[in-house]
Amino acid sequence: MRSFSLRLYGLFTSLAQPLVRRKLRRRAVAEPGYAHAVEERFGHYDEAAVGAGWCWVHAVSLGESRAAGILIAELRRQHPGIPILLTHGTATGREEGAKLLEPGDLQVWQPWDTPAAVARFLDRFAPRIGVLMETEVWPEMVAACRERRIPLVLANARLNEKSLASAERLGWLARPAYSALTAVWAQTEADSHRLVSLGAKVAGVYGNLKFDASPDARQLATAQKFKSQLPRPLVVLASSRDGEEQLLLDVLKRFGANAPLPEATPGIDSIARQVAAVQWMIVPRHPQRFDEVAALIEANGFAVARRSTAGAPTQSEIWLGDSLGEMALYYGLADAALLGGSFEDLGGQNLIEAAACGCPVILGPSTFNFAEAADLALAAGAALRVQGMEQAVRAALQLVGDPVRREAMVQSAQAFSSSNRGAAERTATAVLAIAMQAAPSEPPAAAPSASASSTAEPERAEPTLD
Repeated sequence: MRSFSLRLYGLFTSLAQPLVRRKLRRRAVAEPGYAHAVEERFGHYDEAAVGAGWCWVHAVSLGESRAAGILIAELRRQHPGIPILLTHGTATGREEGAKLLEPGDLQVWQPWDTPAAVARFLDRFAPRIGVLMETEVWPEMVAACRERRIPLVLANARLNEKSLASAERLGWLARPAYSALTAVWAQTEADSHRLVSLGAKVAGVYGNLKFDASPDARQLATAQKFKSQLPRPLVVLASSRDGEEQLLLDVLKRFGANAPLPEATPGIDSIARQVAAVQWMIVPRHPQRFDEVAALIEANGFAVARRSTAGAPTQSEIWLGDSLGEMALYYGLADAALLGGSFEDLGGQNLIEAAACGCPVILGPSTFNFAEAADLALAAGAALRVQGMEQAVRAALQLVGDPVRREAMVQSAQAFSSSNRGAAERTATAVLAIAMQAAPSEPPAAAPSASASSTAEPERAEPTLD
């Protein structure tokens, strides 16, 4: 029998559905992807295959979808033909996830966490196992899977101190949900301790899946081609978040980056000349902010060139990386990267891709989202820590002016990346072991016609892991 707290939570999420629909309509104004297949979010599907045996992978947003891609590739290597059901919560996550689909796979939105929507989702797709990526634990979904004896696991799991504090405030919901998961595989020992404190059954500390990603070779080749055409070194503010672009622009203006250079005056204008000798680039984390950041750069008196319109590098004071899926290109171009999310109190973005591309990273003070990866990179000599944006700019200038030191950091970054691989193989092996032990879920006796984004072939109406 369900607890009173879970029934109360189900009532709340059910009553909140009109607010969810309104939020989706608002977000769809800036990101049309949110207007796609809205009814899937409430458990209504048209024309989707009905069957049992799916390996369901939930990747809420862009970063999780990229990690899911690494895991799915390894699952397919170990078990060719494994049928994948992929769900998401954000438009960027769904767009990235679409690249992972093969014939026979399905892609739909994650259902809103109401008893009715979750039941329709599980009735429709009857997964053999569910794999939640990184942080996504929804109480109703966990409870429903447990009742149906569908194994539900948390892979590449992470939980920082801030999220732990939030979960503890809602312990009456969070603890039963975490404790009901079949297995959890944490990224780090610190993540493991925090997850265990919420009742999770941590079955292993496997590291971060993103270390197993190989940078796009074509993008790196294009970066080298472009780089040979650049007259000056390039520094990128990578995966920047709201407020950080202005911090960088303020520092550059203070150092005279958008003003005519004065006559040489030793000790007075040297910083302005150093700044002018660097090509600066900004790559916002979220695509809905591309136009906003372009306007911000111009409002601060800088000329801007956009990747989406200029294509190849062109002469401009600031370049804007306004494209999705090209971080390997941007890191390959850069002589140093300032890590977005770390210069405001946002916990930082992941530095693993930069390291894999051999790009030295300069971290701000806030890296709690990836604390262990940041500490390991610092210890390996692949990254530098500073206390603010001005110190970051000065550190970048010193680094590009010292080729020997920069090359040493490049080598350290690549070694740091390669030495931390292996999470994908360990995680995929564990997922398949649980899936093979699970009894196949049964599809509903008579299901209505369903709707989903699908590349399913008609003959694969009942995929199986067997």
